[in-house]
Amino acid sequence: MEINLTKSRSQTKKLGESLAKKILKTKPSKKTIVLGLVGDLGGGKTSFLQGFAKGLGIKEKILSPTFVLMKKFSIKRKTFIHIDCYRLKGCKDLLELGFKNFISGSDNIVAVEWADKVKGIMPKNSIWMKFEFINNTTRKIEINLKNGKQ
Repeated sequence: MEINLTKSRSQTKKLGESLAKKILKTKPSKKTIVLGLVGDLGGGKTSFLQGFAKGLGIKEKILSPTFVLMKKFSIKRKTFIHIDCYRLKGCKDLLELGFKNFISGSDNIVAVEWADKVKGIMPKNSIWMKFEFINNTTRKIEINLKNGKQ
């Protein structure tokens, strides 16, 4: 478990960018990389993913897909899929969006905000991240790179 304190939105984005670059450098896997992000509103999840997307080489602006639920972005022979489960009622809703297809194979990197709402269908090898709002500028971000249920 890696624990990080970020003191600004910029630091939170840089942490996300750093993780994306680390993931891209790792030996290719036969499994989709799935990130499960949990935490309070304003905890830094979207800021982190903005930096993460930048680290993947995505130039488009990353906004939380709360109302559209999901956005896809093409990256070097892969697709980054950003899913926001805030408005979903549970696992069934995510399955109806095609979640099983997104996580099969190795061509995708999937980030799931509010993953605690759908933890029953999150892959066992998911990278779990917990975001905690400390104050107006400080966030505590725990990253479990060992892969395992939150």
